[in-house]
Amino acid sequence: MDDTGALFAIGAFARRVGLTPSALRFYDDCGVLRPAEVDAVTGYRYYAAEQEPRAVLVRRLREAGVPLVDAAVVLDGPAERARDVLHAHLRRTRESAATTQSAIETVLRELSGDGAPGTLVRLGGAELARAVRQVTPAAATGAAREGFPVLGHVLLDAGYDEVCLVATDRYRLAVRALRPVSFEGEPVRLLLDADRLRQMAAWALPLTEVVVGTDGRTVRFGGAGEERELRAGEGEFPDYRLVLDATAPPRHRVVADRRALCEALVGAGRVPGAPVTLRAGASGLVVAGAPGTPAIDVAAVRTGPVPSVAFDPRVLLPALEASVGPDVLLEVSTADQPVVVRSADQGGFTTLVMPVRPAPVGGPGGSAPTA
Repeated sequence: MDDTGALFAIGAFARRVGLTPSALRFYDDCGVLRPAEVDAVTGYRYYAAEQEPRAVLVRRLREAGVPLVDAAVVLDGPAERARDVLHAHLRRTRESAATTQSAIETVLRELSGDGAPGTLVRLGGAELARAVRQVTPAAATGAAREGFPVLGHVLLDAGYDEVCLVATDRYRLAVRALRPVSFEGEPVRLLLDADRLRQMAAWALPLTEVVVGTDGRTVRFGGAGEERELRAGEGEFPDYRLVLDATAPPRHRVVADRRALCEALVGAGRVPGAPVTLRAGASGLVVAGAPGTPAIDVAAVRTGPVPSVAFDPRVLLPALEASVGPDVLLEVSTADQPVVVRSADQGGFTTLVMPVRPAPVGGPGGSAPTA
């Protein structure tokens, strides 16, 4: 059947080319694979049959581990430059494989020999380090950690297809999903001290790859002939997947300049203990602080009549700062439900931020969470 000229909804097109709808949205955000049409009312994306070869090529390049910047050169650059980029990637891949083999053999030799099944995961060093940087600010500190010691840890949830780092202080929940280069053994869920994990991340940042090995009690991070060891913590971490699944579907979306929104939060949140309120405005979004303080307009793109939502700026600001890229996406269901904070440039990082009760008229209000 000749599909020339036909348009496909994002789900149908995703099945045709072997990509997920979330991946297509990500490639649209990055400008690598734009939809043929976008419904002006619903925002639904539609793709043309003529875009299939490009989409398949994007999928193959990403399956081969080609960075997005290099993939863009292959897709749209001169043929000679594309060949140079691919040959360079092939050389790096071969060098990485040799390094990985050596690191895995080292970790295997050092893992406990008591018969406990071991797990080995290979991750990009810089990717792991950045993931730690993104989620650890959400771990509990001070009195909150003393009251709930388990929340001072980061959950390492390692499975065959995905490795998640998760942290929460009950006011926000940060989840960063990584795709492992390889996985051996059985899935594991381990608690790692947030402070020690930050130290490990600083070491891992310049490494091409890091091999993570565990026997269920100790986690060893190996790379470049060196190793860092962390003991697994004890306790029952909250079921973050249940929390994510229970999050109400968004009714409204706001895309704003991340830096401008951060600056507005700092400006509006100068009164200690007072919440800040985000509401729809002529420019897109209005950030208002305590009564009597000037509101700040932030340019934004909105879908739907965004309700007024109050936040503790000490909670929302770190969530925005941990995101990646110039833009941030806020997904809002209602004023009293968690707001999802996503990065337009990184679909694997998600933060849930609890709203608070808005400031009463004539007072700064409180910052108790609504749930």
